[in-house]
Order: sequence, then C-alpha cells, then structure tokens
Amino acid sequence: MNDIYILLGANLGNPRLQLQKAKELLSEKIGTLLKASSLYQSEAWGVEDQPLFLNQVLLFQTTYSPHQSLTICQEIENELGRVRKEKWGARMIDIDILYYNDAIIESTALTIPHPYIQDRKFTLQPLCEIANNYKHPKLNVSNEELLLNCIDNLNVVKTS
Repeated sequence: MNDIYILLGANLGNPRLQLQKAKELLSEKIGTLLKASSLYQSEAWGVEDQPLFLNQVLLFQTTYSPHQSLTICQEIENELGRVRKEKWGARMIDIDILYYNDAIIESTALTIPHPYIQDRKFTLQPLCEIANNYKHPKLNVSNEELLLNCIDNLNVVKTS
C-alpha cells in the first residue's frame, strides 16, 4: 500500500459540496481515506482577483501508481465540472497530488512532491494539521518547518 497526500480546492459553485463530492469519489476510486484535515478558506494564490477558495488535505492508502492516481484525480475533476481555462484561475474543483510515499517524480505529466507546497499557506496549514512532522522528500524538512518559513502572506482561515 502507498500513502498519497491530496489537496482539494474549489472556489466556484458550492465549494463545500464540491470538496465533499471529491472526497467521496476519491474514497471510492483511489483507496482508503486515512485522514482528512479541516476545511480552510483562503485568498486566491497566483491569480488573486477571484472568489475565496476552500481547501482540504486528505491522506489515502492506495494500490495505484502515481501516474494511475493522477489519471483518477483528473477523471474526478472532469466528472465534477473542472474546466481548464487559466492557470491558477477560478475552478469548480482542483485535485492535486502533494506527496506519494517519499517518491520524487519529475515527468512532463507529473511532479511529486508538488512543486509549490513550500510556497503556499493554503496547502501547508491543512497539511500540517494531518502530517506536521512528515518530511518533504526533496527539501528534507518537515511540513511544520515549511510552514514556519513560508513567505506567503495571503489569509488562510480554518472553517471547520
């Protein structure tokens, strides 16, 4: 079995419902849900002039490979109405693989660990809630240390 950390995000439609549906579909299709962070509301990162986001980090155990897991995540995004128009733009759902065991993968289709983990408080705060001491396999520091050193100044608030 493999541990896979996944970040959910949404800021269009009903984000709370979208995250719930994504969590249910991931549980059905990718593996066993082991941990789920609270929901966090955050200002948009990258393209800032858009509605607030809701985010959540989930930990699953899966038998699928990283690339198979990516395909499943993209299929769920499509099922939930994701339309890819603008990088970092508003979206119905976003499902990102953050970590897969301690793998380091750099391919055209997939980068693990996710390349922006250390730059985004909206990722690090929920990640630290469920995996505070987990070490980033490439940077070799804990998620807690990444959050303490993160220079992202956007507002991130725990909502539930």
